[in-house]
Amino acid sequence: MSSPRNSPSPSTSSYENAPTRSVSVHGEKFAYRELGPEDGVPLILLIHLAGVLDNWDPRVVDGLAARRRIIAFDNRGVGGSSGSTPDTIESMARDAVLFIRALGFDEVDLFGLSMGGFIAQVIVAQEPHLVRKVILAGTGPAGGPGIDKVPALSIQATLKGALTRQDPKLSLFFTESADSQRAGRAFLERLKERTHNRDKDISLPSFRAQLKAIKKWGRQVPSDLSGIRQPVLVANGENDRMVPSQNTRDLAARLPRGELVPLYPDAGHGGIFQCHDEFVPRALEFLES
Repeated sequence: MSSPRNSPSPSTSSYENAPTRSVSVHGEKFAYRELGPEDGVPLILLIHLAGVLDNWDPRVVDGLAARRRIIAFDNRGVGGSSGSTPDTIESMARDAVLFIRALGFDEVDLFGLSMGGFIAQVIVAQEPHLVRKVILAGTGPAGGPGIDKVPALSIQATLKGALTRQDPKLSLFFTESADSQRAGRAFLERLKERTHNRDKDISLPSFRAQLKAIKKWGRQVPSDLSGIRQPVLVANGENDRMVPSQNTRDLAARLPRGELVPLYPDAGHGGIFQCHDEFVPRALEFLES
């Protein structure tokens, strides 16, 4: 039974117009947006490093919300959420569970992207009864090769972006090919579609805390994923330079019910945004099967 007791009914409009709401979690305000049908198991979206509500591709959210109740939220201390940002993935996972319970849900699906995928893995391992199905994109297991390099790559791309006046996501999320770069620019334009009541960018202290958490995750002893019994759909581009794509294959192979979407060709970390036309129907099919 998943209908919450105290959550207002979701907006059935597009993500562009979904109102930003908040719920109190242990005295801190957590900002979130909700849309899609009012019934069914909600799909909780867990965002990437430095991401706020406005970093979700509206094509992905609207596509999923056509048939699923979708809830995106800001991690503690990020965007419109108050408090100080934790510097471990485990603490972020605890916050996400508290947020889900504050909305009154006792069964959810999870969709974790990049850092959000690390958080999703911890939630499903620690709160198995809360989670029905999981989608993991552009992510990898604890201790996965190259994950501890994400902070250095991110800082490098941010500095380079400042010098060239180019959004660092173009080089971090997309490949260098003309097609992928074109898809990247289209994605960045979609992120600007919401013009009112936009979220605040992440603060520097929060960004640093997240970088620290990711570095620790990348250096941890690989976790045992064999206890995760939920169906998990795993997706990525074949040229992910942030969380190297071998992590995606490894994740799918190590999860007892892991299902790998063939890696998107000429796509990187933002593969699900570049290939949203293919990803959304596949994700819906998985959630509904």
